[in-house]
Amino acid sequence: MTSIDMIRAAADRIDGHARHTPLLSSPFLDEIAGRRVLIKPECLQHTGSFKYRGARSAISALGAATRAKGVIAFSSGNHAQGIALAARQMGAPAVIIMPEDAPRLKIANTRAYGAEVVLYDRAREDRDAIGDRLATERGLTLIKPFDEPQVIAGQGTSGLEIARDARAMGVETADVLVCCGGGGLTAGIALALEADAPGLRARPVEPQGYDDVTRSLAADRIERNAQMGGGLCDAILTPQPGDLTFPVMQRLCGPGIVVSDDDALRAMALAWQRLKLVAEPGGAVALAAALFHGQQLQGDTVIAVISGGNVDQPIFDRALATLPQA
Repeated sequence: MTSIDMIRAAADRIDGHARHTPLLSSPFLDEIAGRRVLIKPECLQHTGSFKYRGARSAISALGAATRAKGVIAFSSGNHAQGIALAARQMGAPAVIIMPEDAPRLKIANTRAYGAEVVLYDRAREDRDAIGDRLATERGLTLIKPFDEPQVIAGQGTSGLEIARDARAMGVETADVLVCCGGGGLTAGIALALEADAPGLRARPVEPQGYDDVTRSLAADRIERNAQMGGGLCDAILTPQPGDLTFPVMQRLCGPGIVVSDDDALRAMALAWQRLKLVAEPGGAVALAAALFHGQQLQGDTVIAVISGGNVDQPIFDRALATLPQA
């Protein structure tokens, strides 16, 4: 299981490699939300998402001989790119299993980072089975996207930064809204906040139709999504919470929040208009919750993580079209 000591060790290993992303704000967003909104822009992280943190943490924790044999991962794109870049930086071969409906930009970027990409049909094929088979055949180390202790530890480094920066800004209590798929980022942040900022509470945010974490927390047991493909927020579409991440979220997180695709698109547009940030749909759901679901929040300050910014142009154009015309 991931511990705060593992998160601190991961922070030491990735120091000088991962970017420290600041907490940003805009009076225009504060006005919409009706409270102070602080944004953690992990869309500015290497490869355009927080996933680089967990990838660098997990690969750097491997022994040299194991690392030299190579790593394998499965991802809709952000974990893929994080693993591909971190592996290249540390001289490890990388094989990435990606759904064939992943955004073209993410597939192209993963290949550009030097990884071998294997595509699969997420509605008909089991990515875990594919990963297990290739790992066995080639002697690769499988690095799961969220249910892996060292990946959770790497994602938790963003929570250490939130705690430190919020304290410097005088914020002692707040909901910390986290875009949530399998729960690696949410669980990692929750563990970091428990240790360094107990007045801050992590809360998972998900898109409608893919709210397995929110339902699982409410039911006090792991529940699955009925569907897997076709959602706008591809970065956070997972079958169910992780076996490692769910107990952490169950113990430490507040209730989940569910937002619509339209909310995510509007949040993307406002992030660009007011902060000059590019967010992808799945990376914007936490900001959408901060801006449009304030009745579910407590306190006069909220912190929202923009978890990624790898979006294809047609989707980004849809988001910008939600802005009022001058």
